[in-house]
Order: sequence, then structure tokens, then C-alpha cells
Amino acid sequence: MSYLRLQLPRIPSHFQTEFKQARPRLRASPMEAGGVDSQGRAFASSSEMWREEVGEAGDGSKKEEWYRQGVGYWEAVEASVDGVLGGYGHVNDADIKGSEAFLKQLLAERFPGGGRRQLKEEQLVALDCGAGVGRITKNLLIRYFNEVDLLEPVSHFLDAARDSLSSETFPSENKATNFFCTPLQEFSPDVGRYNVIWVQWCIGHLADDDFIAFFKRAKVGLKPGGIFVLKENIARNGFVLDKEDRSVTRSDLYFKDLFNQCGLHLYRVKEQRGLPEELFAVNMYALTPDVPKRRGARTRSRPNTPGIIK
Repeated sequence: MSYLRLQLPRIPSHFQTEFKQARPRLRASPMEAGGVDSQGRAFASSSEMWREEVGEAGDGSKKEEWYRQGVGYWEAVEASVDGVLGGYGHVNDADIKGSEAFLKQLLAERFPGGGRRQLKEEQLVALDCGAGVGRITKNLLIRYFNEVDLLEPVSHFLDAARDSLSSETFPSENKATNFFCTPLQEFSPDVGRYNVIWVQWCIGHLADDDFIAFFKRAKVGLKPGGIFVLKENIARNGFVLDKEDRSVTRSDLYFKDLFNQCGLHLYRVKEQRGLPEELFAVNMYALTPDVPKRRGARTRSRPNTPGIIK
């Protein structure tokens, strides 16, 4: 849902370069680093910002308003690739190319025989979170997975995705299966359904507690060996709050602090290349609920240890 957008005469704060962003001093926790909002206000910490935006714990009405305004912003946006990318529809090809290279490497490592050469007995299933108009499913996921479910809270985006995917021709064994018009903070997946849960340009709409709660719920939706892919804008320091669409761009350290609280382990990370220089950096994180094995690690042998004589 939270894609690129262009609001002339300025590039939106949640996807622009950070030349105006303050460089707050990091405190004990990366999540407690300072940040700024799109109106130039500085915050001493993320805790201060979240208290103001969504209230104290238990203040459900203020948090509901945060989410209502976020969805409301996107309900006024045209249901097209250019619309969900905020006038930057031309970055679609570079984005998909970067994502495909990352995905192919993960499939080869996590699901040998997967992807286009998949074993017949291995049915690969993906969830596209913040699916928008189906851009990622149509251009990437449905070419590598037998089934793709789409999760998107903006109804006219999801309707456009359904229409677009129904008009395309895909391999007979691949299809878009379920279309969930549900926000991330309210979604719980079926147990053990997905090999990959893909979360791109939407997690910024979740407050920290809902971010953690979402991934903890979503873990049960992964098959054995399953993995999350989070692709998101990265702030240079702390965070940048967009007051208009109710989203937060977090720093790499901020994300890693949250991953730790989710009980997720970083399997692989890669920066997206080929995007315009005025935009935020974008990282792709592969995350697993299991401690990843060290690639290429060998069993350590102890020198000068005599063998057992039989």
C-alpha cells in the first residue's frame, strides 16, 4: 500500500533523499534515535513520535485514526502502477529486476529444485503483502510460485489487481488464488501455507508494536524452511515520519532492532540498485524464524587428537 508517490512541487518525504534530515545522535537503542517528520519537526526518539501519533498503550481510538488516515490517503490514489508508485512508474523494471535476482538466489538456497525448475511434488506458495494493483505478483511472484495470495487493504487497488491478473496468461500450474482486503495489522495467515511471505513498501504504515505483532503472527504461516522478504525504504538515521500518508521510514539499525524483537534472524540483505538518486535507499532483507546455518561452514576438527583404536 505504501508505495512511491509524487506530490509536486516536492518529492514525498517517505521516498526522497534525506538531505534535509537531521543526523540525530544514536542512543543505547537504535529505535531510540531521533528523527524528523515531513513538516520539519524533530523528535528526540521514536518513542516520543509514536506517543504523539498513536497515543499511549491502550489508546485504541488514536491508533485507529492513524490507520484510517493511512488507508484514506491511498483510497484517493489512482489504481495503476504509476499511481501506487507515486508518479515513478518508470522504476518498476529496475525494482522487479533487483527483486528477481534476490528471489532466485533465495529459492536456489532454500528450496532446491524450486522456481521454474521446481519439483512436481513441491508446490510453492507466496503471500504478497501490500499487493497494491498486483504489480509484484504479476511481474515476479506468479512466475516462480504455483499459488500467490494477495493482501491489500485498499479495495480499488485489489479490484484492479484481480482484473489485471485474470487477463494475463501464466503457466497453467501457476495462479493468483486468494485476494484478501485486510490490513497487515489485522491479518493472520493459515498455518504452514507459505514458502515466501513478501512484504514490500507497506510496513512503514505499522506502528512498532503492530510491526512486531504482525511478524510474530505471520511466522506460523511459513512452511518449514520458509522465509520472509522485506523490501523497504531506508532512512540514513533514526526515522522520517510522513504526516500525510501516515508512514514511517526507518533506518537499517531501527529495522534490525525490530527484527530482533520479532524473533527473526537476518539470512541475507542486499541493496536495491538502479533507482533515481533523489530517492531513499532501498534494502531487501531475507528473514527466517530459525537460526540460519553458516553457509559453507565445516565441522571444526581438533588437531593432534588420536583416533580410537578398535
